[in-house]
Amino acid sequence: MLIIKAFHIIAMVAWFAGLFYLPRLFVYHTQADDKPSCERFMIMERRLYYGITWPAGLLTTLLGLWVMSYNYSYYLQAGWMHAKLGLVILVWVYHLLNGHYLKRFARGLNTKSTLFFRIFNEVPVLFLTGIVLLVVIKPF
Repeated sequence: MLIIKAFHIIAMVAWFAGLFYLPRLFVYHTQADDKPSCERFMIMERRLYYGITWPAGLLTTLLGLWVMSYNYSYYLQAGWMHAKLGLVILVWVYHLLNGHYLKRFARGLNTKSTLFFRIFNEVPVLFLTGIVLLVVIKPF
């Protein structure tokens, strides 16, 4: 089980790395004013989202469910796990929202500002902090 938990953590680190970097690319993309730069950012965003962030998110979720299966009755009763799973759902919503913005950029329909994406870029820090604190402290 420890090897599964280790790979769950590794996949989670890769997932969050993508969630930290993709909105930063959106910041740079909003500042780009020439076609070659915009095209370069669209390629980088697409590769990051579909090539790294999606696989890492799926692997994180599947491995997390596998870890839970070793002691399902405990995790089903643990309040901290309910809170963690709630945050994981919010991370998936954030992930899908990144995909929405990626598609808007690809169609040339972005209406969000650089400031919006700078603030949006900080959201996963809150999720990660909450998840790690819940798992380490197990407050409920």
